[in-house]
Amino acid sequence: MTNKDITNIEDIKLLVDTFYSNVRKDELIGSIFDEKIGDRWPEHLEKMYRFWQTVLLDEHTYSGSPFPPHKQLPVEKEHFTRWMEIFTNTVDSLFAGPLAEEAKLRGQNMAEMFNHKIEYFRHEAKHPLL
Repeated sequence: MTNKDITNIEDIKLLVDTFYSNVRKDELIGSIFDEKIGDRWPEHLEKMYRFWQTVLLDEHTYSGSPFPPHKQLPVEKEHFTRWMEIFTNTVDSLFAGPLAEEAKLRGQNMAEMFNHKIEYFRHEAKHPLL
């Protein structure tokens, strides 16, 4: 059976719930998420539903800046690589089509941008201009 593409909020919820279930079980990044999010998982998942609904379905339900909560996380390139592996595997296991491919592309772009920005802010903290 061929997977269908991402088409509605139920698909987004399935993607997000499955992805974060996989993340929480992961030895490398699971504890980072659990420590940061704590008992606020329902709130985090709701925010992620709105974020991906806005990004993939062009239904503007998310507002805010996704980067600031990640700025101080104790993560390196290997953590973003693992995040992307889990995300790609999750998308591929559930969906196939243009929006599924778009989700993976957006995820990759976000992982790379967050990694670069975190590295930049760490460097700036060690070497301020003034």
